[in-house]
Amino acid sequence: MRPLSQTPNPADIQAARLALQAGRTTPQAILLRAAETAQSPACRHVFLHDPAEGPLATDRNAPGSPFQSLFNDPTYPLAGIPVSVKDLFDVAGQTTAAGSTVLASADAAVADCPAVMRLRAAGAVLVGRTNMVEFAFSGVGINPHYGTPVNPADQLVERIPGGSSSGAAVSVATGAALVGLGSDTGGSIRIPAALCGIVGFKSTARLVPTLGAVPLSTSLDTVCALTRLVCDAVTVHEVLAARTVQLAGKPLASCRLAVARTQMQDGMDDSVALAFERSLRVLRQAGAQIEVIAVEEISELATINSTGGFSSAEGYAWHRRLIAGHQAEYDPRVALRILQGACMSAADYIDLLAARKAWIARMEARLHGFDAVLSPTVPIVAPAIASVLNDDAEFFRVNGLLLRNTAVVNMLDGCAISLPCHTPDQLPVGLMLWHAALHDDGVLDLALQVEKILAHSLLK
Repeated sequence: MRPLSQTPNPADIQAARLALQAGRTTPQAILLRAAETAQSPACRHVFLHDPAEGPLATDRNAPGSPFQSLFNDPTYPLAGIPVSVKDLFDVAGQTTAAGSTVLASADAAVADCPAVMRLRAAGAVLVGRTNMVEFAFSGVGINPHYGTPVNPADQLVERIPGGSSSGAAVSVATGAALVGLGSDTGGSIRIPAALCGIVGFKSTARLVPTLGAVPLSTSLDTVCALTRLVCDAVTVHEVLAARTVQLAGKPLASCRLAVARTQMQDGMDDSVALAFERSLRVLRQAGAQIEVIAVEEISELATINSTGGFSSAEGYAWHRRLIAGHQAEYDPRVALRILQGACMSAADYIDLLAARKAWIARMEARLHGFDAVLSPTVPIVAPAIASVLNDDAEFFRVNGLLLRNTAVVNMLDGCAISLPCHTPDQLPVGLMLWHAALHDDGVLDLALQVEKILAHSLLK
């Protein structure tokens, strides 16, 4: 039998808890293996400090650290579980730089933000701060200051991880963490989940406090996480939202699902189209009632956001003094988008708020009676980093494609989950299940079934 420190880590939270309960591993062994992975070439550019130092060392001996007595205690659902934290969130004693250099010398946070506090209270062990797109303002995952984490799905071509929660996604996909705390303003959890082949759940924004996180858009920002399985997404959401998810176990055959024909299926590459159509076919064979509907309201978003949208306007409001004196220290692509917010008038912003409210009402009416909508999370597989690194035109083209489908849900103030739907011979493809605000439990309930059905279909 191999020593515990050399035993591969369980791949998900449930497996880890069972192994801990049975004594097949220890918290120290799990953290050691996580740290080894974090320091491996697979995690190059993923962590913004040495994961073997700081929180990993202190958490081992901190009050409330997970011990054997906690593994069977449901009040500590994350006991002994390694969790990475996006560089967007305050952790006591650490500087929150949001992937930038301009904030790298800022004062350290005096307290954990609520999201981190809740993770610790559930027994989680923090293993490091993860890299991200500077100030969370892109879906591609590039960071010119600290390097770009490489998508682990392809061993031959260095591909983008997706963003802005790039390091969080790679930390989970490689096993350096079982949970990656991140944020989602236009798709920043679901995009990297789809491209890296893991699960990303974006809850209704109001359910998790955003206090202590550097804001991008106060109207759209959502605090959420990346995991390996849907059941883990349920567990982590319950911790972050301090609520119990009600899983009704509604039979798939009694679920009415929609496929949004308008825009969300445009421009799919061959891999995404193949995986998406296969997923619909498998779900129909399992008894799902799937209706293709035209959601014309989605095409209205270009006009509604024509004056710049929430992220630029609200991002500029937060950055305007900082960027005035330090623009040269910003990623030029991020600075460009932030400065677009300077052009929006107060009247335009008020009109945008009203237009969004009316649009949400029309969308909710359109989706009434459906249990969820099915869409490709993103219409393309992860492109090579080299193709977007120094080509602005290609970067913004890819960024627009990556954000197109996911951003609809943020504008809706809705909830969504991306889960893998590709076959083993494909690059990762995400299937997105989504709905309007506060349909979180129904979406998660359905996702548990869809994940199981899709996984079972691969065994045939």
